[in-house]
Amino acid sequence: MTETPIESESLRVLWLTPDKPANISVGRKRIADYLQTQGIEVVLRGTTLQTVRQSLRERREFDVIVGTTRAGAIAGTLLSVLGSKPLLVDHIDPIRQFAETHPRLLSVVVRVLENASFALADHVIYVYDEEAARVRKYASVATKTELGVPYDTFANPPQSVIERAETRLKRSGVNEHVVIYVGGLEPIYHIRELLDSMDYLPDWSLVILGTGSLEELVASKAAERENVIYLGTVPHEDVPGYLHAADVGVSLVDDAHTLKVLEYGSAGLPVVQLRGRAEGRFAGLASFCTLEPQAIATAIRSAPETTDTNALKETSKQYDWRSIGQVYESALRSTVNDHQ
Repeated sequence: MTETPIESESLRVLWLTPDKPANISVGRKRIADYLQTQGIEVVLRGTTLQTVRQSLRERREFDVIVGTTRAGAIAGTLLSVLGSKPLLVDHIDPIRQFAETHPRLLSVVVRVLENASFALADHVIYVYDEEAARVRKYASVATKTELGVPYDTFANPPQSVIERAETRLKRSGVNEHVVIYVGGLEPIYHIRELLDSMDYLPDWSLVILGTGSLEELVASKAAERENVIYLGTVPHEDVPGYLHAADVGVSLVDDAHTLKVLEYGSAGLPVVQLRGRAEGRFAGLASFCTLEPQAIATAIRSAPETTDTNALKETSKQYDWRSIGQVYESALRSTVNDHQ
């Protein structure tokens, strides 16, 4: 991930984030943008061995360190201890997700290191209710928050952004009906099942934006099938245009806090979501399905008639990044003041 300095005066923050492509993981950048408007300077760095070494050399230049789970929190803890700087841990992913996709021994090690980061942090901000007991067991100060969405960006993109997306989709030969997926191409998102569902939707096009370990599979399917269109990554400012050009948004991760649903909802799209943890949060607002390809296809076809897009849009509005950013601003200022 490219280092992203945000110029300002006053409090200076080093924020270590997951090392993901800039157009895939933009949530921390949006919080940093908000902090900029409040007079807080932030340097965002994807966590790699190289950026950790650089940060070790420069640790005295910052007033506070923020580390996003997982690697960012662990590396941030090291920097905090070595540099005697206050630490805020940004805990956005439950350990359950890591354990489901990694060897057991590695998951145990990561859990222990995360627990240590919570214990050594001056403040922990966490998202998932299932992590509350673990965080509060170790953290001296903990605050619950949510993942956010830039509501206005998705709800009201410039007409030029919409036209740019529509033009590219037309060149790609989309069908009259379009279902879209935006995000990581990893097994946890059940990309294979989504691709297989297109066997039952010959009159629809599946448009996929993103990258990940299954990129080769997606590109191969797109080459084989006329109703699968893979566009890779696009500038994040263009994503709202593609959503407005689509008919349905799909999310097949078993997660109540996935941002995809909020982004789709902000754009006014009906949403298809995997049954499971998200049902309690989005009951009545999304069309739920199992992982059978035919069930996914049925939900996609029926979503425009069975979901309340206006209600989902109003729900999404409650999670605008500005309100989330206020939580981080307050935590950063209090952390630095308490450390002095």
